[in-house]
Amino acid sequence: MLYLAQVRKNDFLEQHQLRLLARQEADNLWAIIPEEAFILLGKGKLMSENLLVLVELSPTGDIERLEDATNWVLHLVQSYLTIGITPEFLQHEAERAEHWRQSLTLQNQDLARRSLELEARREQIQALEESLKREKNGYSQEES
Repeated sequence: MLYLAQVRKNDFLEQHQLRLLARQEADNLWAIIPEEAFILLGKGKLMSENLLVLVELSPTGDIERLEDATNWVLHLVQSYLTIGITPEFLQHEAERAEHWRQSLTLQNQDLARRSLELEARREQIQALEESLKREKNGYSQEES
């Protein structure tokens, strides 16, 4: 699983560790890790303190891959922040989509209601046609 982490120095153990900040849930979905979670890098791994890194952990919690997150962060800035996508913008768009969904649901319900009304009218017309045919046949038989 992929995590965004920050390099910290553990003075007590005299080695660097990673503080896990966020976890990738899906391609474009990340979840903040609210509690403090740390992974020791081991002695001999020297990294700049406060450096942001992307770390891939195995299911057992071992570090499989570790890379500087600078390019990843710059990609996020370029993709989302340079065109003005803010949390408020996303909230507004989510609200618009919800209103649109509700409107479509109401339209669909209205169409279903109209369809039922048309079906009922068609059945009434068929019943009237049958009634007229029976009346016509009844008059034809009386005349003979």
